[in-house]
Amino acid sequence: MRRLTLAHLVLLGTTALAAMPAAAAEYSLIQAGTVIAVPGAPARHNATLIVKDGRIASIADGFLTAAPGAGGTDHQRVLNLQAQTILPGLIDCHVHLTGQESPNDQLEAVTHTDHASVADGVLYAGRTLYAGFTTVRDAGGELQAVLALRDGIRKGEIKGPRMISAGEPLSATGGHADANGFRPDIFATPGPGICDGADACRRAVRYEVKYRVDWIKIMATGGVLDDSAAGTDQQFTDDELRAIMSTAHALGRKVAAHAHGLAGIRAAVLAGVDSIEHGTFLDDATAKLMHDRGTYLVPTLLAGQEVLKLAQNPDYFPPAVRAKALDVGAKMGTHVARAKAAGVKIAFGTDSAVSPHGENAQEFALLVKHGLTPVEAIQTATVNAAALLNLSAEIGTLEPGKSADVIAVAGDPVRDVTQLEHVTFVMKQGAVYKSPNLGEADGWLPSPPAER
Repeated sequence: MRRLTLAHLVLLGTTALAAMPAAAAEYSLIQAGTVIAVPGAPARHNATLIVKDGRIASIADGFLTAAPGAGGTDHQRVLNLQAQTILPGLIDCHVHLTGQESPNDQLEAVTHTDHASVADGVLYAGRTLYAGFTTVRDAGGELQAVLALRDGIRKGEIKGPRMISAGEPLSATGGHADANGFRPDIFATPGPGICDGADACRRAVRYEVKYRVDWIKIMATGGVLDDSAAGTDQQFTDDELRAIMSTAHALGRKVAAHAHGLAGIRAAVLAGVDSIEHGTFLDDATAKLMHDRGTYLVPTLLAGQEVLKLAQNPDYFPPAVRAKALDVGAKMGTHVARAKAAGVKIAFGTDSAVSPHGENAQEFALLVKHGLTPVEAIQTATVNAAALLNLSAEIGTLEPGKSADVIAVAGDPVRDVTQLEHVTFVMKQGAVYKSPNLGEADGWLPSPPAER
């Protein structure tokens, strides 16, 4: 009997593989009246976006009905959006998917479990995706609940936007993310994000990274919705801020800083923060500092509008919260024009949970009201947001090789940015979740692939 050498076995294996039929490719041909492939660049008209296996292959002139180079066994579907405008899936850099503002917040703090928060997150993630937001950065919630939701989406088990998670926010004792207003024994053990002193803050960052958070979120200043009369300015000390930034960056994590008051904004920027969330009382000198250091602003104007509206009811918020809501809510917005004039990079964020999930796109009109053009507003939720999240190679534009995250609207969002409040079509990673011919009540089509 002839002995087979290793070379023979390799040859036989190669021959067998060559004889196997290639896996069929999945093509989607999106026929669009207008294609905004790169927001800010000229649009194309009467063109077809060709998607292959969940990624953008090319954009062709005219309305194609077959993909160039597709084989006889490949699967092809044609999506007729010839009367609509398509553009990249939107990105919201500041949401809280596992919660929703409620007049019962204080009671729910001691009755609502992390498991219930995950269930809530499934609902809110679906609403957000249906609204055209195919990627979000979750800016803080119960650590394990947020990560469970993120991982479920990544595995394709939960239908929702691509989720970048900041885990549990870091806060000083008595700060914006601490449990203020409760009996001492109710929250006798502080959460993992409560830290005082540089060493404790370093440990808090390391604890978050231990559980694989994508970002670090800190409360650099006081906030509106904590039941405290401590104001909205700096809470972490300068040395605590420096310890957080150096530790996070050494471990490969960017840092987002909740910051309203000017002293807290400036301290966070000087410490090396990557994005300022809210930034209400930003001044010209600090805006220039942000520009010089490459710090992003995430304005969250929708949250300011919402708390101001809720505060009109004198019984909705506790007195300390209502006073801050009336002050901050009335002043949010002027900082956007100031940031624009200084050349600060602006990324889209809503703080949804303060405002209802699924209404995220109302932020666009507020950005335009406060000084951005419609194109600039769209850029904040596409190219700018992708850059902040280190995902420019994957999302933010409709270019070959990138994930097929695509939305459509009936009108022209460059002329009327409120068109983005009425998204008619949503595709994420090549899977269609919403289309003019598929109502939300009809379910999902098809199941998404696991994220790469």
